[in-house]
Order: sequence, then C-alpha cells, then structure tokens
Amino acid sequence: MEQKINWDILLLEGNEIYISATDEGLCYVGSPEEDFESMVKRYPAAIFEKNPEALKPYIEELTEYLEGRIIEFSMPVDVKGTPFQKAIWAALKEIPYGQTFTYSDIAEKIGKPAAVRAVGTAIGANPVLITVPCHRVIGKNGALTGYRGGIAMKKHLLELEKTHCRS
Repeated sequence: MEQKINWDILLLEGNEIYISATDEGLCYVGSPEEDFESMVKRYPAAIFEKNPEALKPYIEELTEYLEGRIIEFSMPVDVKGTPFQKAIWAALKEIPYGQTFTYSDIAEKIGKPAAVRAVGTAIGANPVLITVPCHRVIGKNGALTGYRGGIAMKKHLLELEKTHCRS
C-alpha cells in the first residue's frame, strides 16, 4: 500500500519551504533552495496531497521557532533512516538551543570518535531541517560548513538562536 504524505508550504522571509508529514509526524522540512521535486524524491513510492489543514500545527510551531517564541519542538517526527543515522539525529536533538557542536563532538557523543565523515554524511541526510537541528553543527575550526539548506539559511538560524537564547 502506498503511503500518503500531506504537504504544504512554510514562508520564511519571502522564501517557500516545502514541508510534509505522515499520519505519524513531520517527515520533511526543506529549504529555500529545494523545490517540490526535492521533497518527492525522498519518498518515491508515496502519494503527496496538498493539505494545509493537516500541516497547520507543524507550520505554527515552526513559525513560533522562527519568530523566537519557542526554543524546543513538541511536534512528532516520522523520520526513516539507518540505525546509525537515527543515532546521529537523536544526538543532534540534544544540542542545546543557541549552542553549536562540531562533527567530532557528535561522533564522540555516539561513541564512534573515528566516524567523523560518516557523521557528516548522516547529518546531510537529515530529512527535517530546523526541527532536528543540524544547523547547530559546525567545523572544528568554527567555520559554517555545508548545510542542505544553504549556508545563508544556516547562518540565519544560528543568529536567530543567538539573539533569542535565554541562557
């Protein structure tokens, strides 16, 4: 049976960001640089249906985050990945709001200090930008490294968190 995925568009400073969810939770948050086809490619067997009502709670919570009104997400997510990817994504969710970790920090956190490149690959495969905060991972030298959403979006999110950080 084909999976049905609901989708809609979140507006971020005039940019369209495609987001989608299954009945279990948010499964995709794109970037201004990604189009509808980028979302569909991740779920080639799914049937996509534009459904603003189903996505409304996700859009509201993402908007609250982007406006600096919340620092944690309560929405359910439905991400598919390997056990290694899921371990990385879980570690990303533990990075405190307004802070950054390096790829090495994440590798250490999951008990695989030599797997820095594999950590980077798993981070790059994160299907739900912002909610699984891969934007909080930077290079060892402090540089803003690759980000599926683009460096401008990564910089924007880090500056947003720095501005609204309460600690």
